Amino acid sequence: MKPALIRLHIAVFLWGFTGILGRLISLNEGWLVWWRMLIAAFALWILFFFSRQIQKVSLRDFVKIASIGTILSLHWLLFYGSIKYSNVSIALTCLATTGLLSAVIEPLFFRKRINPTEIILGSFALAGIVIIYFSNLQFSVGIYVGLLSSLATVIVSVLNKKIVSGYTPQAITLYQLSGGFIGLTLLMPFYNILLHSSIQYPTSIDWIWLIVLAIFCTVLTFLLYIRALKQLSAFTINLTLTLEPIYGIILAFAVFHENKYLSDYFYIGFALILVAVLLQMRRLIKQTGAGEKQ
Repeated sequence: MKPALIRLHIAVFLWGFTGILGRLISLNEGWLVWWRMLIAAFALWILFFFSRQIQKVSLRDFVKIASIGTILSLHWLLFYGSIKYSNVSIALTCLATTGLLSAVIEPLFFRKRINPTEIILGSFALAGIVIIYFSNLQFSVGIYVGLLSSLATVIVSVLNKKIVSGYTPQAITLYQLSGGFIGLTLLMPFYNILLHSSIQYPTSIDWIWLIVLAIFCTVLTFLLYIRALKQLSAFTINLTLTLEPIYGIILAFAVFHENKYLSDYFYIGFALILVAVLLQMRRLIKQTGAGEKQ
């Protein structure tokens, strides 16, 4: 196995671990994301300053990138909210629908025709979500929030393709995290009013988990992912990324024994979503050519 592929799997595994950390950290979802973005952005500024990788951007482009970063912060807020209102497995299952949502939403943004096959595959995923929903009604709020989280990350992906260009991935990540932190900070007073909350400070153990989340599961994963992009094919990367919810759910079963709280229908629903995702991946392989595999 190539070192680049090992690095990519480490990054995906760490992304899957973020759900575990979201449940371990006692902060509510809003302040959890606020502290995560603060620590991660601060670490990236220090890292890129000393490695001289800070790329200047115009004010106009910074506003665009920061706006996308704010949507990214909302994606994280909704993702951790889904965990708080349900559990890690439910949140990650909802996140697994991202690829299929993207297949439907991207054509709307770029004014392309929606492929009927993707509608059928999307229906498979929708059927899976419906089965999970009605067999786990106690987690209904978490499912709603999780699907909104999936929608938010699709919007981030689409806007990155449509708006952001001419900058290195390092610059985009730096300014998205920084701008997202600023945007979230401006939104937090409204969040506090809506949820009857107030500023929350991490406990001693929260600091440990937050540093792991921000440094290892955000900054380190980004660096590993960027290196993988340079050495692996798009096919290999996209196929490996589909493992994130699987890694996360296995970890949730091992750490929190969440399998005890999920009905048998959860596995049927998850299987439908997974089959739809794999079939969509198979379609993409045929379109781009399997000769790119590594």
